[in-house]
Amino acid sequence: MSAMSAKASSGGEEEASGMRSKTLGESGCLGEDKRRRAILVAYLIATLELTFLFMLMGVMPYLAKNLGLDSVGFGYLQTTFGVLQLMGGPVFGRFADKFGTRAALVLSCASGSAFFLLVSISTSIPLLFLSRLPAVFMHGLPGAQKVITDMTTPSQRADALGKLGVCFGIGIIVGSALGGVLSTKFGIFAPAYVALVGSLMNTMLAMVWIPVQAKPKSDHHVMEHSNVFSIREILRLMKFPGVMEVFIIKVFAGLPIGLFLIMFSIISMDFFGLEAVESGYLMSYFGVLQMVVQGLVIGKLTNYCTEGTLLRLSIFIFAGVGLGMALMRTVWHYCIIAVPLVFAFSTLGTITDSILTKAVPSSDTGTMLGICASVQPLTRTLGPTIGGVLYKRFGVSSFGYLQLIVNIGLFVYLLKSKIPLTEMKSQ
Repeated sequence: MSAMSAKASSGGEEEASGMRSKTLGESGCLGEDKRRRAILVAYLIATLELTFLFMLMGVMPYLAKNLGLDSVGFGYLQTTFGVLQLMGGPVFGRFADKFGTRAALVLSCASGSAFFLLVSISTSIPLLFLSRLPAVFMHGLPGAQKVITDMTTPSQRADALGKLGVCFGIGIIVGSALGGVLSTKFGIFAPAYVALVGSLMNTMLAMVWIPVQAKPKSDHHVMEHSNVFSIREILRLMKFPGVMEVFIIKVFAGLPIGLFLIMFSIISMDFFGLEAVESGYLMSYFGVLQMVVQGLVIGKLTNYCTEGTLLRLSIFIFAGVGLGMALMRTVWHYCIIAVPLVFAFSTLGTITDSILTKAVPSSDTGTMLGICASVQPLTRTLGPTIGGVLYKRFGVSSFGYLQLIVNIGLFVYLLKSKIPLTEMKSQ
């Protein structure tokens, strides 16, 4: 029985490897200059979209309050956004696999434009909730990941995906600051107007500079007769060797930290005693750390360590972060803990995305990235309820103890299990 399983496992890996080789040949046909330009444009689109989102996130509580929405209602608004993104992630990935990277990014940017337009005319609570609907296809980051995955070799992938963390950091810092300035000087709707114009520019960038299809035509043909909304096709990817195990690790390793970060606005006020401005500085510090780690550190590490080693390292550090969080008492403790926290969080996200896209055929990388992208919305959807209970009943230290226990369990599991990780260093 084990021999048959090993044979099936080997067959799945050979299929995925074969299709990946075709992808590299096809992307090589695009020309090195065009390939680099498309990747740079994908980085730019992701940076701009994240900047616009963080720009709006900063003023959204004030807009909701002006319209008469209380804290409970605002929680429902945030949950609605999370649920829509959770539902749309895998579907968006399937759309990218079937219709190509350009069509997917154009869909994401156009959905963003519709989102910002509806927010800019939200003069009532029903309109504000209606503005959440386009979020189902707002997946600029997975779209950029799809471009990078299709246009890089497997050995380059972790480094290239890691650099998207720089885009995220810029989005947090610039978006948060710009949103506050625009809303203060020009009114509460000003960030939405600027984001609308910028999102329309993003749509044009995607239409002009992103290739129609970066994967082999044979792979594209496989997708032509499959349904974008097929749950069976989405779940099929979980049967490839190692995919289910790595995905479960991805979900649970960062879940306690995700719950903590969702509750951070309340924790920063109640536990650390910070003002809104000081909390903003702390978020900027977090963004700078992420830029440094994902832009400089992870790429260097992939030259010397296998992805399996980096995955185990991130889980081990996450356990240590949990212990530190359980013992922290001041904001300065948190500033120290934030360094290994950001390293583990960024490494886990980048390495698991890289491993999972290598574990499936190139015709399914978009779907796999869409599934990966659904992890964050899942945390955002469940976070307010679970995080609120933990904080109210057990205090801040409960997040740390949960993080410690979960990641010790996962680390032991990784040491004992034989997950077929793609052991590859950058060449």
